[in-house]
Amino acid sequence: MKALVTGGGGFLGKAIISQLLARGDEVRSFSRGDYPDLRKLGVDVARGDISNGRAVASASKGCDTIFHVAARTGIWGPYEDYYKTNVTGTKNILAACRQHGITRLVYTSTPSVVHAGGDVEGINESAPYPEHFETHYPKTKAIAEQMVLKANGEDLATVAIRPHLIWGPGDPNFLPRFLERARAGRLRKLGKKPHPVDCLYIDNAAEAHLLAADRLAPGSTIAGKVYFISQGEPIDISELMSLIIGTAGFPPIDRTIPPAVAYAAGWLLEILYSALHIKKEPPMTRFLAKQLSTSHWFDISAARRDLDYNPTVSIEQGLKRLKEWLRDQPNI
Repeated sequence: MKALVTGGGGFLGKAIISQLLARGDEVRSFSRGDYPDLRKLGVDVARGDISNGRAVASASKGCDTIFHVAARTGIWGPYEDYYKTNVTGTKNILAACRQHGITRLVYTSTPSVVHAGGDVEGINESAPYPEHFETHYPKTKAIAEQMVLKANGEDLATVAIRPHLIWGPGDPNFLPRFLERARAGRLRKLGKKPHPVDCLYIDNAAEAHLLAADRLAPGSTIAGKVYFISQGEPIDISELMSLIIGTAGFPPIDRTIPPAVAYAAGWLLEILYSALHIKKEPPMTRFLAKQLSTSHWFDISAARRDLDYNPTVSIEQGLKRLKEWLRDQPNI
C-alpha cells in the first residue's frame, strides 16, 4: 500500500501512520504544518491546506489509498471555517481520487452525524441523519460523509469509520483539557444518574482504519458503508473522566451540578462569547452540557462482522499505558 494520510500530524493521523509503517507500507502525510518527527520515521511529509484543491491533488499523486482524517473539530467557531475544511476539503479529496485513479478511500467520520441531542443507546448504522444539528462540526461532517458514500462506485471504493471519543497517549485535545480542568477544580458530574458512553483507545481506532482499508475494493462487502467503532464497553462518562484524570494523580470527580444548570450556563456563555467576539471555546456550551448528561453508545456488531474488528487494547490496559506515558510528560 502507498497511502496518503490527511491530517497526518494529528492524534489519529499519527497513530494510523505508525501502524502503516510498522507493517511496511509506504506513507505520505498531508497537513498544514511541518512534522520533523514524521520525516525521521521515513514519512513523505507534504504541506498544504485541505481546502486547496491543487495542494490536495499534488499530495495524492502516486498513492493508491487515502485515509482522509483531517477535519475541523470542536464545538465553537464560524460555520464557514467548518465547511471549508470538512466539506470543501472532502470534495478536494474525492476530486483527487478521480484525477489520479485512486481506488480506496477510508473516511474518518463521527457518530455525531446521527446524534439528534438526546440519549443514544445501542443504535446501529441504520440510524438516520437528524434534521437538525446543534453545532457546525457534526453538520459539516454529515455532509461530507454523505458525499463520500455517494462517491462509492466501480472505480472508487469508499468506507466511513465513525470512532467515538478517542483517547490515549499523545492526545492533544481531550486529555489536556480534562487535566487543566482537574487542576483548577472545575470538573463536575452532571446529575446523579449514570450516563453510559462509548470511548475508544487510540491504537484500536487506528487499527480499525487499517482493517477497513485492507478489506476495501470496488464491489467489496464494505464498500459504500459506514461503521461505528468503539471499545464495545459503554462506561459512565463521569467514571471515564475520573479514570483518565486518575492516571495523572487526580482524585475522582465528586462534585455534582444539575444538567439544567450546566445547560443554562452554556447558553449564557455562548451569548457572552459571541457578543464579545471571543474566538476561544467557552468552558461550557449547550452542546457540551448535553454530551455530558446523556447516554451515547453504539452497536459495533457490523464492524466486528465485516471488518473483523475487536479492540485489542482494553480500557484497563489503555489506562496503564496512559499513566506510563504521562510520567514522561511533565508539561501536560
